[in-house]
Amino acid sequence: MKMVSWNITRKCNLYCDHCYRDAGPEAGNEEDELSTEEGYELLESLKRAGFRLLILSGGEPLLRSDLPELVAKAAELGLYPVLGTNALEFKESKLETLQEAGLQGMGVSLDSVTPEIHDDFRGVKGAWQKTVDSIKKMVAHDMPVQINMTLSTKNYQELQSMITFAEEIGAKALHPFFLVPTGRGKKIESSSLRARKYQEMIEEILQKQKETDLELKPTCAPQFLVQAEKMDMSLRFSRGCLAGISYCCILPEGEVHICPYLPVKVGDLSQNTFAEIWEESPVLKKLREYHHYEGACGHCEDIDICGGCRARAYYYSNGNYLAADPWCQVKEQKDDKNE
Repeated sequence: MKMVSWNITRKCNLYCDHCYRDAGPEAGNEEDELSTEEGYELLESLKRAGFRLLILSGGEPLLRSDLPELVAKAAELGLYPVLGTNALEFKESKLETLQEAGLQGMGVSLDSVTPEIHDDFRGVKGAWQKTVDSIKKMVAHDMPVQINMTLSTKNYQELQSMITFAEEIGAKALHPFFLVPTGRGKKIESSSLRARKYQEMIEEILQKQKETDLELKPTCAPQFLVQAEKMDMSLRFSRGCLAGISYCCILPEGEVHICPYLPVKVGDLSQNTFAEIWEESPVLKKLREYHHYEGACGHCEDIDICGGCRARAYYYSNGNYLAADPWCQVKEQKDDKNE
């Protein structure tokens, strides 16, 4: 299924350490964002290009006044609109309006079971409690909730606690996101889980998937599908890194990027329709032709189900989105077996 993340605004009521869009209370300008009418045109073009899942995020998408109209238009076109939100300032009336418009789910950012850790990461005291209260409201209104937890050296030990918490609060899924150094995330690059610890966490998440009905998906960790095969696990996912294959990102001003964590522009909606960009971009075409990939990724027999994280490759190679994923342990493990 093709999916797109549309960052509908840079405005945000938080100032998170790792924000890939450098969003915040003073960020962005409404006049520069795609208008409602331009948004409608984009949604129609997404439909023509065969896209199905629409992730409306930001910034904080709840701060955009025409959010219900955008959701309603997407639903009318047969798209599957969901929201990526911090749920910090959330009213039940807004939830009901969005449900009536056709919203299908909420992805809510929550990084810890410890309020102080989450609040410190998100930059606002009291954020944890407000977000948790909002999740409870969503669940009470039968809105499916996916909790998105950004993993770092500060909180990876809390994985089991977060799984238990997600189960108890009524979430449908918990997706641990591995920190990618992009946007403000570059400043806390040292907090990233690297190499062996990265691989260990992928294995731990998959092992815990066997023990819970929650959906656990290691995100920005495409090697998880290779590991799942080794563990004889059947998952609903077909490829690890979808960037440029069946996924991309649209910025508030209309630029189209490979993915939210990879600042490579592949087109601009002020010059071409989304469908034209998706079908004709030379960058996207390269990503879909695996012989262009370099290093270990280019020679890997698992490239069709993994692909390596293109955003991480870009950052650590100083700008080469086709380079090898430096955190991949698959090749090293295979070499060890052959010795």
